[in-house]
Amino acid sequence: MATNIQGPGIYLAQFAGDVAPFNSWPAITKWAASLGFKGVQVPSWDARLFDLALAAESKTYCDEFAGVARANGITITELGTHLQGQLVAVHPAYDEAFDAFAPAAVKGKPAERQRWAVQQMLLSAKASKNLGLTSNVSFPGALAWPYLYPWPQRPAGLVETAFDELAKRWRPIFDAFEDAGCHVCFELHPGEDLFDGVTFEMFLERVDNHPRCCINYDPSHFVLQQLDYLAFIDIYHSRIKALHIKDAEFRPDGRQGVYSGYQPWVNRAGRFRSLGDGQVDFKAIFSKMAQYGYEGWAVLEWECCLKHPEQGAAEGAPFIRNHIIRVTEKAFDDFAGAAHDAAQLKRMLGL
Repeated sequence: MATNIQGPGIYLAQFAGDVAPFNSWPAITKWAASLGFKGVQVPSWDARLFDLALAAESKTYCDEFAGVARANGITITELGTHLQGQLVAVHPAYDEAFDAFAPAAVKGKPAERQRWAVQQMLLSAKASKNLGLTSNVSFPGALAWPYLYPWPQRPAGLVETAFDELAKRWRPIFDAFEDAGCHVCFELHPGEDLFDGVTFEMFLERVDNHPRCCINYDPSHFVLQQLDYLAFIDIYHSRIKALHIKDAEFRPDGRQGVYSGYQPWVNRAGRFRSLGDGQVDFKAIFSKMAQYGYEGWAVLEWECCLKHPEQGAAEGAPFIRNHIIRVTEKAFDDFAGAAHDAAQLKRMLGL
């Protein structure tokens, strides 16, 4: 029996800042509630809001942290570990760029940075358990991404070697999340080695179909790839354990297409948009998620290149709320039914 999706929720990563009400946990949860959100996804790296190391060791801290949110009418939906997960696997071409995600002590030291990232993920497993969470939203990182569309051709075995190594790094993290009773939900995203269904399957096979290796479904990234995001739900719904609600549009022309000519976001053929301003069929998405009994949260992730974030957030809460389907408890034609017994069924079949 399908269940009702929880929501609306909002990911705080794009909103946390140094100015009130976005600079403290009590203030930002009160702000989210004022807009009609019922849950928040927490960026686990942002010390203005959350202390990951303390949350991993102290159930008391987690109870107090959740209590502040609850007092403001807010539930914690998941921890977001995108930045730490990204650093579990970094190709050397991106070392300098991704150093921005790491603490000063490991900048310029790729091996130490990688060990730090793994430790962060292990801490997030413990923190998720202490908070009573069942999903964690993250990135897997990338080793093969620079060779996505290669010239000259990739040498045989290059991609397989990259995925073998990626699986080797993540397997102990999945085991830690198994102990915590929590899923790792990868946001399948260009720039990551797992960016579509095929790459997710390649990775899943290498971790022996680990039950904690799951998906954070975000249709916007599939619009930009021109992937059938509705059929994706039909195929992978059993692995979808987290849900980002983000809109996008793809408007190619005679000058650019999927690759968008190195243009800034505002000039790209594929752009992220605020909810309702893009091309994503959210009615169909919510219908499919209800059909398959998704029990988690529907969380707004705002990344629009045009609209102000606070307007996007204010419009996003009612948008999600109005799309959540209250699942019916009876069939529409129940009124035409009648009592029956086994003998009647046999008579109707001529048996």
